[in-house]
Order: sequence, then C-alpha cells, then structure tokens
Amino acid sequence: MRHYEIVFLVHPDQSEQVPAMIEKYQQVFTSEGGQVHRLEDWGRRQLAYPINKVHKAHYVLMNVECGVVQLEEVTTAFRFNDAVIRHLVVSMDSAETEQSPMLRKDDDDNKSRNRDHAGA
Repeated sequence: MRHYEIVFLVHPDQSEQVPAMIEKYQQVFTSEGGQVHRLEDWGRRQLAYPINKVHKAHYVLMNVECGVVQLEEVTTAFRFNDAVIRHLVVSMDSAETEQSPMLRKDDDDNKSRNRDHAGA
C-alpha cells in the first residue's frame, strides 16, 4: 500500500454534506485494510480564483494509506460528485500525521485573537 495526500474542495452550498462524504471516503479506504493517518476539515475558505463562478469552497485534507483500487474508487467518486469542484491527489513517501501548516496557522490566529480580546 502507498501513502497519499488528498485535498478536495466542496461547493459551499453543499457544506452540510461534507461529514457524510468524509465518512463514506474513510470507509472506502479502510475497507481493504487501508488507514487514514490524518483528516482535517479546514472549513469554508476563499478561493484564489473563481471556479465555475464560485468564490468560496469547503476544504478537506486527508492523508491515507491505501491500495490503487481504493484510490481509483475515490477519485472516480470525486469526478462524478457535482458537489466536489476540485480535487488533488499527491503520492507521499511516508505517512503524515502532524497538523498541517494551514490548520496550525488558523490555531495561531485564534490564539492571538483570544489574547487581544482578553487584554481589551
């Protein structure tokens, strides 16, 4: 089995479907002995450029260890799911389990905001 990092963007009108989508994709990966090493729901974020006249999207990051069959099944599901507006799959050398820089930045921003409000 190989390690992959997967990021997919969900249309903002379909944000309520994200937990069900994540659960479904996790089941696909773990059904044949695969493993999800990291799962991060980054929430709704501004896109760098509009995609199909949409300016925001719901971001999800997954680091998984799975076989080629499971990966093909999930990428096919991405292609045929209208709610997924973009996806990216990158092959990794090893499993990534620590928090991503994107999520770390959000945590730092939240801590600084809380400090600012506490001092005011």
